[in-house]
Amino acid sequence: MFRFQNIELLWLLLLIPVMVVAHLLYSRRKRKELETFGDLELLEPLMPNRSSVRPHLKFALLMLSLTLLIFALARPQYGTKEETIKRQGIEMMVALDISNSMLAEDVAPSRLDKAKQMVTSMINKFVDDKVGLVVFAGDAFVQLPITCDYVSAKTFLQNIDPSLIPAQGTAIGKAIETSLRSFGGESEASRAIILITDGENHEDDAIGAAKKAKEAGVKIMVVGIGKPEGSPIPVPGSNNFMKDRQGNVVVSRLNEEMCREIAAAGGGIYVRADNTNSAVRALEHEIEQLSKSEIETKVFTDYNEQYQSFVLIALLLLIIEFFIFSRKNKRLSKINLFERQ
Repeated sequence: MFRFQNIELLWLLLLIPVMVVAHLLYSRRKRKELETFGDLELLEPLMPNRSSVRPHLKFALLMLSLTLLIFALARPQYGTKEETIKRQGIEMMVALDISNSMLAEDVAPSRLDKAKQMVTSMINKFVDDKVGLVVFAGDAFVQLPITCDYVSAKTFLQNIDPSLIPAQGTAIGKAIETSLRSFGGESEASRAIILITDGENHEDDAIGAAKKAKEAGVKIMVVGIGKPEGSPIPVPGSNNFMKDRQGNVVVSRLNEEMCREIAAAGGGIYVRADNTNSAVRALEHEIEQLSKSEIETKVFTDYNEQYQSFVLIALLLLIIEFFIFSRKNKRLSKINLFERQ
């Protein structure tokens, strides 16, 4: 397994395009300064040592060296040993509604963004628990298999948007069934499904799926996100709102009754998310009540540092750059290895 120990340092790579733009602007300015003296073709014989290629080559070598040094600072590592570690925790699947109605902004900054913030907040407090992610609209699929890799969980979470599932709708029952299958085989760990939805456009037997989950020993906690009075749905990339076939603006409303029925059938709680953190606190309190059992997890425990290769290549490029002159060398330019003596 390959990873960067200090992955946050990769943000320094953003300096590269900035420096490239600055270099191009500087080169353009130098060229314009020369053009003030006359035509460049006529001026070329007067500047026999000038090179138009070498400065760019030197700059390219410097940028490549800088890129490699940034990678080295981020400490690339390769996992060489996998071990099974036993931990005390729970197993939790998050089923997140990503239908277009989740773009409504009756909860700031939007229903979907608020849901992401809530899940991220909960993951930040996990220690030895497992978490997985299922997304659903008119269909449902596993976005992230259940894992203890919280960094990956938060990364996958931030990349979620309604475009992941073309089929619109809210197949809550299918989301519960998909989450239930994602737990895998039998385990002594307590299991829970956190269902985050506005409960709109219900299409299948969510109550029946919730009852099956309860029978399997999985508790379902439902987070209703939005407001009962509803809100229009923004069209991404515009200032307009979604409309129905008659041209009327669609208003998406939180279906609290459906959410409560699913939570009751699943033996869990229902909480409504608003612009406060009350929903997160209620979920965290409910999760704390679940008994933590021994969970086996396979992790890489030994990592070999790989930064040395990046540093060596960067130093080699810097040495090459040092010996490349910005101007042509008069003596070297007179050498012709193929001239007959």
